[in-house]
Amino acid sequence: MSHAAADHAETEFAGRRWPLFRLALGTSILTILTLGFYRFWMKTRLRRYYWSSVRPAGSPVEYVGEPLEKLLGFLIAVVFLAFYLGLVNLLLVFASFSLFQTNAVAYFLSFLGVIPLWFYASYRARRYVLARTRWRGIRFGLEPGAAGYAWRAMGHWLAVIATAGLAWPRMTFWLEKYRTDRTSFGALRLHQGGDVAGLYQAFAHLMIGAVFATMTIAVAVANDNGRFLWLLAVFVPWALFGLVHYRVQAFRYLSEAKTAGPLGLIARPRVGRVAWIWVSGGVMAMVLPFFVVLVLLVAIVGQTGSDYDPSQAIQTLLSGILPYWAIVLVGATLYFAIFVSFAVLRHVFLTQPLWRHYADTLTLTGAVNLPTVVQRPRDTFDEAEGIAEALDVGAAI
Repeated sequence: MSHAAADHAETEFAGRRWPLFRLALGTSILTILTLGFYRFWMKTRLRRYYWSSVRPAGSPVEYVGEPLEKLLGFLIAVVFLAFYLGLVNLLLVFASFSLFQTNAVAYFLSFLGVIPLWFYASYRARRYVLARTRWRGIRFGLEPGAAGYAWRAMGHWLAVIATAGLAWPRMTFWLEKYRTDRTSFGALRLHQGGDVAGLYQAFAHLMIGAVFATMTIAVAVANDNGRFLWLLAVFVPWALFGLVHYRVQAFRYLSEAKTAGPLGLIARPRVGRVAWIWVSGGVMAMVLPFFVVLVLLVAIVGQTGSDYDPSQAIQTLLSGILPYWAIVLVGATLYFAIFVSFAVLRHVFLTQPLWRHYADTLTLTGAVNLPTVVQRPRDTFDEAEGIAEALDVGAAI
């Protein structure tokens, strides 16, 4: 084997759909039966599954977070947010009624006040996830910096809004650089190279599709004539494709511009493949749950002697043949069937295929230097993802 070949390590994804289906289904049902308390165990088990399925150079990534950390962090965050938001909202409502004789201003300012907390929580959640991630026994880590990330994210989003979206690539690059430059793998500090210009090349399709779609609507409204609205059938799909194209190419560009000392990445995700996963997986995740509910509905009402016909089944439920408690029970069953089916199928047909594609097209360079990477101190960070969970920010599964 040549030195160049030995210096490159391929990544593989070892996950399979059936084990993930059983895991997602079982943990989702337990979450419902425990009134949501099992969600912290569910998230932990799913992360361990996904992390261990990604295997750079044949070595699985490890997730060592504990569910009790998440639960305790969530409870602490709920108490803090209840006090903080309650006090702030009380003062805002009082001031709003005093100055404007309405509470609308208070609600608007309250919403604005949550936005920096959202960015603050997302950074802290990333820090926790990295602190509980290992590869080849070496810890990852992220320096404290949630407050700095929050005000930077606010500024970039204001620029995006002020420029009607044209500043989006600039925001993507600088926020990713802020996070990456504070990330470590063992004693190696990561560095985000590249520049904003590289992302604007990937942004072209999205910008063209969005601009022409907006112009088409504006012309139709200004002239009170919708004869050219059929062009939206071209420009809207173009913009949606541009969105996928931008996300894939931005991931590729930013990944290949990352370094950790002598280590680097080669990313080759394909836009067409990712677009197909989003379309096919999204359809499966959205359509199949309603099919499951239809089957359950027909099966339940069929026990009353009605024919196995959807319209007849619904009429049977509404006709008073079933007692009120039974209708409530059927309604709750169907509601949670949709919830569970969507969550499970989203993992099976959307999340896992995306992870597989991105992992299978990722190559690590400088692999011969891996034995020289030194361990970093453990980041305790006992608060876990409490604020992120309370605000439903979401962080990696």
